[in-house]
Amino acid sequence: MILLAKAALGLSGALVVAGAYTFHEGVIRVDVDEFRPGGSHVHLWVPAATVPMAMHFVPKHPLCDAAQPAQEFLPVAHALFKELKKFPDTEFVEVNDDEQHVRIRTHGEKLQIDVDAPDEKVHLLVPLGALDDMVGQLEDSEPRA
Repeated sequence: MILLAKAALGLSGALVVAGAYTFHEGVIRVDVDEFRPGGSHVHLWVPAATVPMAMHFVPKHPLCDAAQPAQEFLPVAHALFKELKKFPDTEFVEVNDDEQHVRIRTHGEKLQIDVDAPDEKVHLLVPLGALDDMVGQLEDSEPRA
């Protein structure tokens, strides 16, 4: 019985450490609500640490092909996301129309994109560290000339 308790305690400790590691970079949140007949409602919360890990399983050739058009801009994007973490909350774009509202800003250490239209609402919240990691992996996936 003592051995079973020790195993349960070890497993619980491992789950706590794995959960803390998984959520240390935050959560990527995607909310999409379409207000029309047959419209979709998607609410997705994904630990940000899982995205760079998942990119390791993408075959290198398609990843290189996808990064090729943006090759010259990847170092700039890498520096941008690294530096944005040091700045306070900043509003980049805000567009107000009679029916639509678009807002792109940083909130904490996250990039927040909100689109409110009469027929849909889209909200995206991504940690800047996760964006920086993804751009770094795209830089590493480029074929060297």
